[in-house]
Amino acid sequence: MISEADWKKVKKIKEKALELFCERAMADIEDAIAKESSSKHGRFLYVYKMAENHNKQLALIFDDLRRSNAKIHLALIVSEGLVSADDISSLSVELQAFIQENA
Repeated sequence: MISEADWKKVKKIKEKALELFCERAMADIEDAIAKESSSKHGRFLYVYKMAENHNKQLALIFDDLRRSNAKIHLALIVSEGLVSADDISSLSVELQAFIQENA
């Protein structure tokens, strides 16, 4: 389990990372919608599948965050490139080491 100080920082990191994840997902969807190379029905099906995949990824990375599993979730957030180096450097040395080994 992580410290209370790290927990507070992780919750803030999670919120910023979630916004960035959604921003990227929506940009992917907007690009897919804008493609004129396929039919509207084809684009709809593609966008639907894309949204479904993004939702699964979002659930894996962000759902059910607790102090007991925060290290794993944070490693996933880092591995997806959703957190800044400044945010990581604000965490405890122990948590930074875990992230470096597991992200």
